[in-house]
Amino acid sequence: MTILVTGAAGFIGSATCKALLERGERVVGIDNLNAYYDPALKRARLDWIGAPSGLTFEKIDFADRAAMADLGRRHRFNRIIHLGAQAGVRHSLRQPHDYADANLVGHLNLLELARAQEPAHFVYASSSSVYGGNEAMPFSVADRVDHPVSLYAATKRAGELMSESYAHLYRVPMTGLRFFTVYGPWGRPDMAMWLFTEALYKGETIRLFNHGRMRRDFTYIDDIVGGILACLERPPADDGSEKPGGSKAPHALFNIGNHQPEKVATLVAILEEATGRKARTELAAIEPGDVPATFADIAPLQAATGFSPTTPLETGARAFVRWYADYHDLS
Repeated sequence: MTILVTGAAGFIGSATCKALLERGERVVGIDNLNAYYDPALKRARLDWIGAPSGLTFEKIDFADRAAMADLGRRHRFNRIIHLGAQAGVRHSLRQPHDYADANLVGHLNLLELARAQEPAHFVYASSSSVYGGNEAMPFSVADRVDHPVSLYAATKRAGELMSESYAHLYRVPMTGLRFFTVYGPWGRPDMAMWLFTEALYKGETIRLFNHGRMRRDFTYIDDIVGGILACLERPPADDGSEKPGGSKAPHALFNIGNHQPEKVATLVAILEEATGRKARTELAAIEPGDVPATFADIAPLQAATGFSPTTPLETGARAFVRWYADYHDLS
């Protein structure tokens, strides 16, 4: 069996590749190694994955239609895990075309590959951002998600709708996973866990948006990868039944989170203890595109796969700090 993983040098993609390889799968990983953040981190993740038998990495931009057609001619994929995307709410305010290229055109190119190759399952990354300003907690896949508050969120919702159309037309089994604030070793430098830890080590000020009242459903990377692999083995049935998310095609939507929202200020306190440093903080207004809180209803995913996150924030944050200090040679 050959599995395609997009975003293979990214945070979630690299961890997924490593887990697949460790269980003996043959993996083709693609990534364009762009400069949204330091490509050196992406290359270091590829080194961390290693090169055991079964790993093939190709530098490909999945928004490039010709490159993707060539990839499809050279490989036959039994399953596809599409984790690559242009991420980041705030960056979408400055560079909107990056999101159209990666999250719309790129997603379509992956759907076309799936249409041509008819894999047993197409699993793709969505985002908790699709819930926009929803006030009902926890967020449920049965909620309406018609009012995104950022272009990033709009493109991720568009990816879900595009996938629904392909599942309906071509009967390719698909699962979309709405990720909730993923963190852990090898994480992204634009996310709070990294930014706060970096500020603590450098003695810089941490800005707490929404005047310190932000709450996030922080989800540890190992729990996320476990959920991805559990979904991969359970494609939705093409039986006309209604799936989580409302589709009667072979297309399911799931939240994948820790089901435990935490105050961002609590994260700061944990990181202070883990680094042995006192934070300098500044309260600030909520930024455009941000939402004040996220909270995942994971009951449908638990029912379908047995998914059960096991990593509390304190344990996961400490693991990140250990990794960060080692990666930056701060010990």
